[in-house]
Amino acid sequence: MKSPQPEVIRGGAIHRVGNTILNKTGGWRTFKPVIDEDVCNRCRICSQFCPDGIVYWEKGKPVVIDYDFCKGCGICAKECPEQAITMTRE
Repeated sequence: MKSPQPEVIRGGAIHRVGNTILNKTGGWRTFKPVIDEDVCNRCRICSQFCPDGIVYWEKGKPVVIDYDFCKGCGICAKECPEQAITMTRE
């Protein structure tokens, strides 16, 4: 079965619901968030503030950022109370 083609139009707008999963939008960032697992207390505040919802966590496992979709906005680093997230230049 052939995958549907993403419908990205002028300005980068996507007009079909659910098509953002077909468009890996993390390729244009300049900085990426890096989590220091030794400092992170797994409070999950970063996942609550992420506008793209790409910070994942499971009980007993380290926090994971999906870099395929992370745009590097830095909100997670700004909101981290432990300052466990640093924005690293790519």
